[in-house]
Amino acid sequence: MGLVSDSVLISDGGLATELEARGHDLSDPLWSARLLTDAPHEITAVHTAYFRAGATIATTASYQASFEGFAARGIGRDDAATLLRRSVELAVRARDIAREMVDSPVGDLSVAASIGPYGAALADGSEYRGRYGLSSAALQRWHRPRLEVLAGAGADVLALETIPDVDEAEALVSLVHELGVPAWLSYTIDGTRTRAGQPLTDAFAVAVGIPEILAVGVNCCAPEAVLPAISLARITKPVIVYPNSGEHWDDRDRRWVGPRLFSGSSAQLAREWVAAGARIVGGCCRVRPADIAEIGRALATAPPES
Repeated sequence: MGLVSDSVLISDGGLATELEARGHDLSDPLWSARLLTDAPHEITAVHTAYFRAGATIATTASYQASFEGFAARGIGRDDAATLLRRSVELAVRARDIAREMVDSPVGDLSVAASIGPYGAALADGSEYRGRYGLSSAALQRWHRPRLEVLAGAGADVLALETIPDVDEAEALVSLVHELGVPAWLSYTIDGTRTRAGQPLTDAFAVAVGIPEILAVGVNCCAPEAVLPAISLARITKPVIVYPNSGEHWDDRDRRWVGPRLFSGSSAQLAREWVAAGARIVGGCCRVRPADIAEIGRALATAPPES
């Protein structure tokens, strides 16, 4: 995966967002990973839609998948490992479909196996707080089985994403270094700090000297937080950014509220991020294929300036 280059790659948008738009109820502790058993063809369809929109990276439906989460559904470890591998297989299938389409985007298409944080598997919002009360060693023990399965499943890169805490980042970076597999490291942030409150300079420094970490950046955050984060991340590694749409989740009313900055503004935002040094740009929650297509059109006429 050519992350260390002058070219700009486009990652996909919100997989769960698009699955919900297709009529699927994801109010489940497994979130989009539930469809690995119930409707795998729908996951492939969404990956394909993002590729057709111009994304060059598909991120798998494994973000909230865990052995413990599958066990709670009565799924044993062997079958859970099969489902984790299936998440990669579905994205690879979508890549094959996209490559065969006459109107598919030209270029190298990649699959990123999503490694969500420990807090995501708790399905209680802990990934937006961090500070789980677990040691780095305990976090490594929890992440290792899933990471090992996904590392061997055929993805091009591991997406260590929505990480809220430097401690968890250190645990994950240590594992990918030990396994020798390529990965990117992306934090969810509040301003210029992780959700757990650590300075982003410290957070990005975790990747220094680790060749397996190909890029660092931010995701699942407000669009306005991206530019300051790029300036801090770019001194460490190539930068990846894929924020939310700009809307905010209202826990009380259980709905998204606020302005949608990606609606009509994604082209300008993407140009600004690339000019500031981002080399992989996309979206997270509430970002849809039309938004990714707009980013693709904008960046096709705006080569990197730095």
